[in-house]
Amino acid sequence: MWIAEDNLAAAEALLAAAMGAARRLQARPKLGRARLEPAPERYRFWSLRGSPYLLVYDAEASPPIILRFVRQSRDLPAVLDF
Repeated sequence: MWIAEDNLAAAEALLAAAMGAARRLQARPKLGRARLEPAPERYRFWSLRGSPYLLVYDAEASPPIILRFVRQSRDLPAVLDF
């Protein structure tokens, strides 16, 4: 991860936030937000608190599968290509 090259502590905090979110989403897959403009309803979006990143995951898979870790400012339809 490029973040670690500049700030190891920030990279570790981001990884911890992503892992914590993954555990929450495993327990309650529908917590994330459906955004029908870039993806079908089965795919959900979870914003990582305090960061500009999203987890994009398949809420209907068992267990849920994280498909992308993407910056929120990106053109999501182009990046996701669903």
